[in-house]
Amino acid sequence: MFFRILLFSYLLACFSFCKKSNEGPDALSYLGLTSLIYQNATSMVCNASQLTKTQANRSYQTSFESVSEFSNFYIVPTNYQSAATHSLTTEQKVTGTFAHKASITALGPNCLFPTNCNHRAYPTIQLHKLASGGFKTPVLIEFSVYLDMPLTSQDDWYSFATYSADASDSWKRVVLLNTDSKNKAYLMHVPLHGQSSLTYQNPSLLFPQKKWVKIKTCLNLAPTNGEAKVWQDEVLVSSSKVSGGCSVLEQAHFGLYASPSLSSGTVYNDDLSIREVSECP
Repeated sequence: MFFRILLFSYLLACFSFCKKSNEGPDALSYLGLTSLIYQNATSMVCNASQLTKTQANRSYQTSFESVSEFSNFYIVPTNYQSAATHSLTTEQKVTGTFAHKASITALGPNCLFPTNCNHRAYPTIQLHKLASGGFKTPVLIEFSVYLDMPLTSQDDWYSFATYSADASDSWKRVVLLNTDSKNKAYLMHVPLHGQSSLTYQNPSLLFPQKKWVKIKTCLNLAPTNGEAKVWQDEVLVSSSKVSGGCSVLEQAHFGLYASPSLSSGTVYNDDLSIREVSECP
């Protein structure tokens, strides 16, 4: 068991070097993500293969049992910015032997725009690298999360998931699921980039700390009439229209993505699945 965890840490370090080309010209701004700002977020151009792609009842799933599951995807280097790290762990889990653990170990560095110094610790799920490419939306995404990360300042935020319609390293069009000091899970960058204009937000349900919670997202990234809905333990918490997609979920990431204002905190993820569905419920 110790050997597998040690191997995971070693491979994470290797990916930070071996897959350098995936990071783009600036390692600190890889993925172009902040809670408010994305580089070139409005320049998404759909191609014919995305718009004409059809569903084939495809699915992807992982319970984070082996690093080999992510060997073809980009993995954020361990000890990123000397402030965040991640590995497989047996400390908390839903099923199987392992779950993914990510922790903040120090304040993030101070950066000026456009440099991005948000905390990161996760493997990406780059569906576009699979044999049949990205998943035709709508898709149903389910995963379990255990959050131990007090958010007390108005500058504090944590992102459970990032979904992208873009297959490039720019991640130009994304939809996020966030929480902040109000302790509610809500959609971000909807219906357009930089917005959080929701069709529904649960007025009372808070997101609990130090407890396994099942999150379900139904996401339609159609260029027009797209939508996103999120459930927390089967209770609808947030929904919105989504514009600017290309009908395909190309990549996503889970794990740790948070504001640099946080100096500590841990999150566990387990039992992730992504599958094509005919429509959102």
